[in-house]
Amino acid sequence: MRRFAAGLGGNAADGDDLCQTTIERALANRDKWQAGTRLDSWMYRIMRNLWIDEARSRQRHGQTFAEEEAGLGVGADGGQEALVELGNVDRAMAKLPAEQREAVLLVMVEGYGYREAAEIVGCPVGTLNSRLVRGRDALLAELGGLQ
Repeated sequence: MRRFAAGLGGNAADGDDLCQTTIERALANRDKWQAGTRLDSWMYRIMRNLWIDEARSRQRHGQTFAEEEAGLGVGADGGQEALVELGNVDRAMAKLPAEQREAVLLVMVEGYGYREAAEIVGCPVGTLNSRLVRGRDALLAELGGLQ
């Protein structure tokens, strides 16, 4: 969840805040979770909705998202080259439209299947597949241009 939240939020601090808010919301609404359904999908759905609400709120209030440099250390624990490469990926991910970024994060980073990711996002599987392909192609083009 933290990795997905950091990807949506743009940096680790905003991702941690999003995780905490998600868990608070899930606990407050635990009676709405249906036994026999996937808890992780339900949690990701809550997180996605909170992220959308926050983005809309920031837009209404004229605030901007975190600076590109804020995401350089997300998930890094290696040497200098790994940090540079991670920064390149973070910047390329930030350039993707939100729908494509969600698809890439859920399928390629979190490892969800297309059907599960489509349920989390709330779209048909074909739409998710299209977003994923366009997002992956855009990332490859962006990262390929860096080398």
